[in-house]
Amino acid sequence: MTDSAALQRAEAVRRFNRFYTQHIGALHERLQKSPFSLTEVRVLHELARGKADTASMLARNLGLDSGYLSRLLTSFERRGLISRRPSESDARQSLLALTAPGRTAYEPLDTAAVEEVIGVLERLPAHSQEQLIGAMKVVERLLNAAQRSGIITLRTPRAGEFGWIVHRMASLYALEHAWDPGVEGALARVVADFTQHHDPRRETCWIAEQEGTQVGAALLAGVSPTLARIRLLYIEPDMRGLGIGTQLVEECMRFAKRAGYTRLMLATPASLAEARRLCLRTGFAFVDAVPERRFGRELTIERWERDL
Repeated sequence: MTDSAALQRAEAVRRFNRFYTQHIGALHERLQKSPFSLTEVRVLHELARGKADTASMLARNLGLDSGYLSRLLTSFERRGLISRRPSESDARQSLLALTAPGRTAYEPLDTAAVEEVIGVLERLPAHSQEQLIGAMKVVERLLNAAQRSGIITLRTPRAGEFGWIVHRMASLYALEHAWDPGVEGALARVVADFTQHHDPRRETCWIAEQEGTQVGAALLAGVSPTLARIRLLYIEPDMRGLGIGTQLVEECMRFAKRAGYTRLMLATPASLAEARRLCLRTGFAFVDAVPERRFGRELTIERWERDL
């Protein structure tokens, strides 16, 4: 990345931070008709939801200075909003909990916060609400490493998600491998053929999803009565190395076997090292390689196969 590109991206993040900080400030100003600050409400929320029960967990979850948090908790305790008791597992820690007055103070704040957010969302049409929530989930996943450890589920594509596969794969190949726009057309043709002509008893597609966001995909298509092929195998770059590719390939194998295929094929450019490692990891054997000019590059297309 050039210095200019890095600076432009940094400024884009700072611009969003300013916008969102102002938005949250305005939201809080309209919402809070109480003696609690926004930070105090966040601490009460963590305790009310059982997300943290020690000062160290609160500081870590909320990114708060431990000295500032200690003073805040002391204030809560003095006002009868929280209780402390020694931890049986760690004598250095105290377990925190909201008292009955603490819950009484917090509940109307929580209700008001929910109503305020609903009011913001209701100003948007349903599809824009989904777009906003989806973007928020992607931001959270990209910036929070812990978020990437969530459970992966596989499901069939929803409306628009075949287009998502084409968009993400074409973007990735252009950025990481400098392939030309022809790759997008090739991917779109695969999707068009599959969506218009596939036999659902013998062919299928999966979306890998985590915490409501798409993180990968794979398509299984028939080549002959006995041979099936994995296509459109894709994992989001930040989700690589977590076993999602293996999960998708193994699901393809199970489906193909149930559908009556006896052999499974996967073709990949030799330059895609992750795909080659996945083939080896899931029991595929190298068959042959053919040099081809594709997408503005001289590529070597490898064919891998395995018995089912």
